[in-house]
Amino acid sequence: MTGNAHFDDWIRPHMGALMRIARAFAEPADQHDLMQELMISAWKAMPAFRGDAKPSTFIYRVAHNRALTWKKRQSLNLFRAHAAQTDMAALNDGGTDGESARLEALYAALRQLSPIDRSLMLLWLEETSYADMAALHGLTETNIGARLTRARARLSALIHEVSDEH
Repeated sequence: MTGNAHFDDWIRPHMGALMRIARAFAEPADQHDLMQELMISAWKAMPAFRGDAKPSTFIYRVAHNRALTWKKRQSLNLFRAHAAQTDMAALNDGGTDGESARLEALYAALRQLSPIDRSLMLLWLEETSYADMAALHGLTETNIGARLTRARARLSALIHEVSDEH
């Protein structure tokens, strides 16, 4: 099996999670770029995978770390103003306009959470165990639970704010 085929088989089950990470950490105009960076990071990190953790945990760690680094770099970019003018039509994935608007409201609210809370919410939505989240972020499971409780409440409030604006 070639390296590309092996990587494709290894990463394919996790593409949905990678796409959700890209959508949560990047404005719509930048999501494709972040997705490419997540894939490159996973490709480069693959040789370091020793099997000590589940592949999903390893891939999430690589992707979340890359997304955090990417976000910090983007925050320093003075030319980000164009991202706020993104065309909502690009998000329409075949659903109704109302579904697309609700989905974008969710991602807009996620983007307002702190990077760690955003990461935890995504992992929670992926049904990742508290133990895996704790290992991924170097926190205790108790801390994960407390942060998720606060993040869910904050996300709910943010979604209502975003929905009320539209």
